Amino acid sequence: MPKAVVDLSEHANRIVNIVKARDGLRGKTEAIEAIVAAYEETILDPALRPEFVEGLQRVRRGPFRAIRSPAELLEAPK
Repeated sequence: MPKAVVDLSEHANRIVNIVKARDGLRGKTEAIEAIVAAYEETILDPALRPEFVEGLQRVRRGPFRAIRSPAELLEAPK
């Protein structure tokens, strides 16, 4: 497991301590891991959320029309 020395601002240190106390974690390492996991879920992987998948399925079912030539793209839909 990688180890790192991290310099935190006073505010960031307080946040880590709050997460540690709120979740009953044993140390700051566990608190930082919890914060990173929450960040990953909300920021990094929005494409995997159920709402995103539902939206994709709605788009796939959406109103489509068949065309036979590029000229049909310029015509008004029937």
